[in-house]
Amino acid sequence: MDTTTAAVGGLVLALFGGALLLWCAAELRLRRRVRRRGVPAVAVVVAEDDAHGELDSAPLLAFSALPSVGGPGAGRVAERVLTRPRGHTPLRRPDRFAPGASVRICYDPRRPSRVVLAAGEISRPAVADLLWSALGTGCLAAGVGLLAAVVG
Repeated sequence: MDTTTAAVGGLVLALFGGALLLWCAAELRLRRRVRRRGVPAVAVVVAEDDAHGELDSAPLLAFSALPSVGGPGAGRVAERVLTRPRGHTPLRRPDRFAPGASVRICYDPRRPSRVVLAAGEISRPAVADLLWSALGTGCLAAGVGLLAAVVG
């Protein structure tokens, strides 16, 4: 392999792998924080208006969010929120997320559109996180290996 090609390829792989690992860590931290400190609620799976929306593995959820106490929205009535949960990445949408089904969620009271599925609603949450982390680690290792071969 040409030195320039190896250097550019190694740099791209290392940057992609590093960025993917940082994204995985930030997403995992955000989901854990919302599950621990968020407001529990029950959402309803909404039927998709867009034909392409059915291809998304994360269901479209609707729920009523309470206004934050003492915050900028204090004194308002509950608002209806339409959003998709974070961190839900199976290849196909499970049958239990059919339109009209109830789903337990937790949401961030400051940003009600930031929603995660409750711990009992996810069958294997760590599997997807491990796969994305393995992809990031593999890309980072391949990139560092290429860069080391060019330098050494």
